[in-house]
Amino acid sequence: PRQILTYLDGVVKVEETELKPRVGFLYPVLTHNISLIINATRERDSGQYMCTVNVVDDATGTGKNVGVINLTVLGKAPAGVSSSPGHPAVGANVTLSCASAKGKPSPTYRWQRTAPTPQFFFPPVQGKV
Repeated sequence: PRQILTYLDGVVKVEETELKPRVGFLYPVLTHNISLIINATRERDSGQYMCTVNVVDDATGTGKNVGVINLTVLGKAPAGVSSSPGHPAVGANVTLSCASAKGKPSPTYRWQRTAPTPQFFFPPVQGKV
């Protein structure tokens, strides 16, 4: 575990981590609500976060002073990239592909076939249009 934020003797200290410009206490600590805020979350912020409260002269040592939260930051998959190499023709084989570089959780794919687009033929026009 890496320490990221502390409050000791009335002083808030943010440790030198990639979270430093994005992390802090949600409320003033003296309100006794020590909620942590992480701005502009990223997938790599996922992990287990522990809050430890140490009270002066508390000799119980029962481990009840630790709170644990598992954070999973989901990442939106970018738009899929589709392709159909070659020129499809009657009787030929065709390959349709679709891929997405990343996403958390991993993206799932579903292919559907829709009705073909009607094609119109406009015969050549003679004279003025």
